[in-house]
Amino acid sequence: MDGIFVPNISFGFPVIKAIKKLAKKPLDVHLMIVQPERYIKEFKEAGADILTVQYEACTHLHRTIHQIKEEGMKAGVSLNPHTPVLLLQDVIQDLDLVLIMSVNPGFGGQKFITHSLTKLRETKELISKSVSKAMIEIDGGVSLGNAADIIRAGGQVLVAGNAVFSTPDPEKTIKEFKAII
Repeated sequence: MDGIFVPNISFGFPVIKAIKKLAKKPLDVHLMIVQPERYIKEFKEAGADILTVQYEACTHLHRTIHQIKEEGMKAGVSLNPHTPVLLLQDVIQDLDLVLIMSVNPGFGGQKFITHSLTKLRETKELISKSVSKAMIEIDGGVSLGNAADIIRAGGQVLVAGNAVFSTPDPEKTIKEFKAII
């Protein structure tokens, strides 16, 4: 987060490098920044395995997707709550991941926007029709209470920050999420 595309700021390259040294899972990095194409190489060097950019922040989305892939990373595109899924039809074949934002990006702890379930179904249909291999990720307001509905609608990767880390026992909560699947 750069404080421009979204009204918050988060960590950058040094933190990603430190996490990469300890991580046993691929690093899925979601850029909520303007002109993300300026930093693709640096995020690869820092350790990103999957790099997701915001549809709304990319003037030349097709080019940006291919720059990510040329660096050897998987490429994802995120859609804000107001952005129609249909806008991905010309690039869906090139994507490894579609991220549906189910809150307005920038801050944790927001309420899930229920229309996101419709967007998940639309994304699943677009992927199916185009024979794309893209995974469907969802971020924002994900909880134990709505996870089953999200999965039924097409969500495959659930980002659950506050739902996990605001609990007294995050490991137990993660196990509860995994039991839903």
